[in-house]
Amino acid sequence: MAPGPPSGERRRDAAATRLRLLEAARDLFAERGYEGATVRDIAERAGANQALLFRYFGSKQGLLTEVVARGGLEQLRETPPEELFETSLRSLLTRSADGTADRSLEVYLRSIGRGDEAAGTLRELGAEYQKALATLSGAEDGALRADLAMAWLLGIGLMRTVAAREPLAAADPDTVCRLVLTTLEHLWTVPTDGTERVAGTGRGTETGQGTERVAGTEQRARTDQEARAEQGTRTD
Repeated sequence: MAPGPPSGERRRDAAATRLRLLEAARDLFAERGYEGATVRDIAERAGANQALLFRYFGSKQGLLTEVVARGGLEQLRETPPEELFETSLRSLLTRSADGTADRSLEVYLRSIGRGDEAAGTLRELGAEYQKALATLSGAEDGALRADLAMAWLLGIGLMRTVAAREPLAAADPDTVCRLVLTTLEHLWTVPTDGTERVAGTGRGTETGQGTERVAGTEQRARTDQEARAEQGTRTD
């Protein structure tokens, strides 16, 4: 019997096969969602035997866990919180030329709420993003602000990659980032005087006092006063 390949070569082949399975799973989960991507389809795209998928990852759920850990959770560890939103947004808006871009948020969008098997892994990913983003605001409601940012991020991803809604689907990534990040900056900012400015009004909401100064209401009051004054002038 002819001798088999050296052990080092076998290890390199195993590592290459494992990587192909991870990349195939990443792309199929992002395209079809966890439930829609079958083990057979993943193995076929990777050019590997299904048995190897179970040998390396134990199960389809184990494969998802590693895809998320290798993509989204790794990105969280390596990206400063102040750069995380933009990095994540760009990953939803663009595709890297070498096909190595993190697609964890696409997997999240297409898979969350569509079965219990993947729910725990995906909830963990969402919770880690929220925790990192919450550090960007010194406000007491930092967690809420982080959730609002996540909702906007995932909404953009939903409209662009899942619904393919125009004009967002074809919009220039730099333009989308500029518009979103300029507006988002207000969400992280907590004025030192405890008053949050309402964009475009110069008025605000006093925090911690239980009193809100609503610019729209005051504008309507001024309009009513002007109308009464004009009516009085006509009467005279």
